[in-house]
Amino acid sequence: MSDFVAVIPARFASSRLPGKPLLDIAGEPMVVRVWRQALASQASRVVVATDDARISEVAEAAGAEVVMTAADHPSGTDRLAEVAERLGLAEDAILVNVQGDEPLLPPALINQVAARLEEDAEASIATLGESISDVEMLFNPNVVKVVRDFSGRALYFSRAPIPWDREAWDREAFASRPELLEHDAWLRHIGLYAYRASFLAAYRHWSPAPLEQREQLEQLRALQHGHRIQVALAGEPHPAGVDTQADLERVRALFADAAGSRPEGTSSESSRPNTLD
Repeated sequence: MSDFVAVIPARFASSRLPGKPLLDIAGEPMVVRVWRQALASQASRVVVATDDARISEVAEAAGAEVVMTAADHPSGTDRLAEVAERLGLAEDAILVNVQGDEPLLPPALINQVAARLEEDAEASIATLGESISDVEMLFNPNVVKVVRDFSGRALYFSRAPIPWDREAWDREAFASRPELLEHDAWLRHIGLYAYRASFLAAYRHWSPAPLEQREQLEQLRALQHGHRIQVALAGEPHPAGVDTQADLERVRALFADAAGSRPEGTSSESSRPNTLD
């Protein structure tokens, strides 16, 4: 596929884990772990975008390219738009937003979402989804659901359990009959996005849309403005990111286990955890 740029937005502020990008995971800050995963993708350029000098210093010390951005961006997408402008990228350039709290993100998913956007010339955004096979996940408002048309483009994203099964829909029915969760009938949205630079330039000037405000889902702004979003089925499982202290301890344990399973004399660099997918 053509070149694309992977951008890692990294903010120091976090309501649940202050200083999250700099938290240690097996001897390296989280932002460096994420940067290493992105480096293992086919991205022609990997950039850490931050408004914090502490994060910039740590990332640059590891060898990362850093772009300093404004501190008042309301979303990661706005921060990406500034990065695209600062880098002077062409309108048709593709940028992948790699969340800074996903140190286990498979590089293959970064490649997949970029390739999917390149394949659909009429789409402004590409993202990923995966099948929901758990009843509690289906009804959980913190799990975003997506429905697609026959070409794979998003029709709608919602915190509600869409589509609604009028004939058999209630929690008890699904709990007792898990076969109702047919393969790919219900999809969980994975928050990994590829954007065209031209879309990001326009997005910066839009006010939040009514649907976006109602659902608190930023991608609905693009849909309500008439832009197309491609949703591919993830080619491999998408590991959970780090939102809480419990998540952090889980990821630390995975890295510790991986380090403990290396043959004696194997360096940590040669077996860094893009093998933990």
